Amino acid sequence: MKICVIGGGNLGTLIAAECAAKGHEVVLAVSDPEHWNGELSVWDAQETCLLRARVASVTNRPEQAVQGADMVFITYPASMFRALAQQLLGTVQPGQWLVVVPGSGGAQEAFEPLTDAGAVLLGMQRVHCIARVRKRGDSVYALGRKPLLKAGAVPSDQAERGSHLLEALFDIPCQPLPNYLSVTLSPSNPILHTSRLYAMFRDWKPGVVYPRCPLFYEDWDDEASELLFRCDDELQKLCATIPDDLSSVQSLKEYYESPTVPAMTNKIRSIPAFRDILSPMKRVEGGWEPDFSSRYFSADFPFGLKILTDLASKWNVAAPTMNEIWNWYLRCTEQLQAAQGEEKKR
Repeated sequence: MKICVIGGGNLGTLIAAECAAKGHEVVLAVSDPEHWNGELSVWDAQETCLLRARVASVTNRPEQAVQGADMVFITYPASMFRALAQQLLGTVQPGQWLVVVPGSGGAQEAFEPLTDAGAVLLGMQRVHCIARVRKRGDSVYALGRKPLLKAGAVPSDQAERGSHLLEALFDIPCQPLPNYLSVTLSPSNPILHTSRLYAMFRDWKPGVVYPRCPLFYEDWDDEASELLFRCDDELQKLCATIPDDLSSVQSLKEYYESPTVPAMTNKIRSIPAFRDILSPMKRVEGGWEPDFSSRYFSADFPFGLKILTDLASKWNVAAPTMNEIWNWYLRCTEQLQAAQGEEKKR
């Protein structure tokens, strides 16, 4: 097959390398093609090289990269979905597979112009493997491969065929989902990241500086787990209210096999693939402050948590914790914009 991969970050690099190693013709669309020579390698945490492969070409023009591709993997953050859809409109052909990894973040609505044009949207409920760039344009770490994948499609009757394609590419069993909403409502980053960020920064305001940048997962605490449990419960109530088959939207308590707050805290702290990941913060004079440009903020709140709160409102499901966290994010961004405006006046 000819496969296009859009995005040269953690997942994009890994998917491009794995597909090329399978013998497929891979075209990679990235922002900085001048830093890529086409040779990619995948490594494990012990610095053992797992595979090397060469992609066919690297470009900074996604609309050119998708031409003639059987499958198009989209690894952009959700905040870029709509702009990408407009960029690809008129280029994507009927029958082309648009595979969004992961497939939440409002992908179904964002890529609707392309599915209306005949493309097939395939969304993975979770990533197939935790990836971390080792060297930009050259190599990537593969950490924590999933034992099972789940994927939904638009049209929904294409989920089984799409799952077979993913199984063949990644050598991981893939379960087809009955609808795309099962992907949209997956309790992953939209409540995992946002609960942790609220627990860390709920008292933040412009000018507050922290003495250190904690590890996002290894310093996870019970407060974050408690918030996560409350969000997870609200999401499960939403799934029980919506009349669609959402039985595959698994509670995080089950997914992580952690039925209590302390168990969840210990579980998240101990996941090997989550090691050494810093919180989304930036250095400033005197210490650290939250980096609101990070996709943990810019994607997981407006294109993750907000979708869940909107659906809860639509179906009259009480979601006090998710709304509390969303309203906190709104206050932070409003305060930040006001502070930046005052600074410009000086």
